[in-house]
Amino acid sequence: MDTQQIIAIVVVAVIAIALIIAGVLADRARKKRIETAEQAREDREAAAKETADTAIAAQQAERSGQSESEPEPSAATPEPAAMPTPTPAPASSVASESAPESATSRMTRLKARLANSANPFGKALFNILAKDHLSEADWEDVEDTLLMADVGADASEQLVDELRNDARITGTHDPAQVREALRSKLLAMVGTDTDRRLNADKPEAHKPSVIIMVGVNGTGKTTTAGKLARLFVADGKSVMLGAADTFRAAAADQLETWGAKVNVPVVRSDKDGADPASVAFEASQRAKDDNADVLIIDTAGRLQNKANLMDELGKIRRVTEKNLPVDEVLLVLDATTGQNGMEQAKVFAQAIGITGVVLSKLDGSAKGGIVISVQKELGVPVKLVGLGEGPDDLAPFNPEDFVDGILA
Repeated sequence: MDTQQIIAIVVVAVIAIALIIAGVLADRARKKRIETAEQAREDREAAAKETADTAIAAQQAERSGQSESEPEPSAATPEPAAMPTPTPAPASSVASESAPESATSRMTRLKARLANSANPFGKALFNILAKDHLSEADWEDVEDTLLMADVGADASEQLVDELRNDARITGTHDPAQVREALRSKLLAMVGTDTDRRLNADKPEAHKPSVIIMVGVNGTGKTTTAGKLARLFVADGKSVMLGAADTFRAAAADQLETWGAKVNVPVVRSDKDGADPASVAFEASQRAKDDNADVLIIDTAGRLQNKANLMDELGKIRRVTEKNLPVDEVLLVLDATTGQNGMEQAKVFAQAIGITGVVLSKLDGSAKGGIVISVQKELGVPVKLVGLGEGPDDLAPFNPEDFVDGILA
């Protein structure tokens, strides 16, 4: 081996080592960017949560001050009942509640709230894409932003490919054209042609129209059931609630409180640990007898194991359908859990078959992309979205309002 060959080998080795080192440094830099962005997101979430907690505490203090003159409820435990009984809403509670807000008004207000939130999802994408020249590192930042917003790996890759091939982004520096290109891509991913109406609002809906609420405990399922009842009441419908979550002790009481706010009767059992299917059966019979427009059945959300969950939810549906057909099964998903909640969502989809998703707590925490990924993974539309803790902070999901809100 002559000297030139040795030099060539050494040069190749040096170049290879340099490329490896450069790759390692680039990978570290990318991870550092992701960690920095994630930390900033967590700081924003913590600040938003602290602000929300302060507001809620102030509201509770105001309410407690108003109710100091009212007598406290008796602590005595009611006698166990053989069958579930409907509980009418106390008139005094109803009188103190404001009238439910209309769906149109809710959508306008929630759009404004989303636009004014600290959600950096759409803003971050626009800031990157509006640059004069997009480098490979910029496109990596676009994909990182999508992943951190819980758009999902497959959907993120698809969206990046479409953006790179869009001449309005790669061939112009006009921010208006870049924004319109980004808006059109996001709208296509969210879906504008999907029928997102609740089945109870369709002309062919049964009467009573039965809705079963499912979801993991802690996602806001029972609260969402109450807010949904309030939304129907705002549309002039008569509603009945069924407290079939007999596993969680406070669930029936919580649902009863919501029923009291909008003068909606609640069918519940006075016996702890009662068979949830029996409550659902009695609720469906009472709704049928009273000719209610809508029956909303709340269910337990514990995931002790997949088989037990399927058995319980399946039984609730079967016994309900002995009286009334089930028109809708809504899965309540906490938007802040992002991809971590997707596997749990799939379990519920397999257990009972869902027709739509309610995204709770979509409060500007950079997780807006979950709208795209949940629809792609579950194959059903997002029908309702919640952006706050208030009784009227639940509204029909509108793709245009959602995309415009996050790009505002």
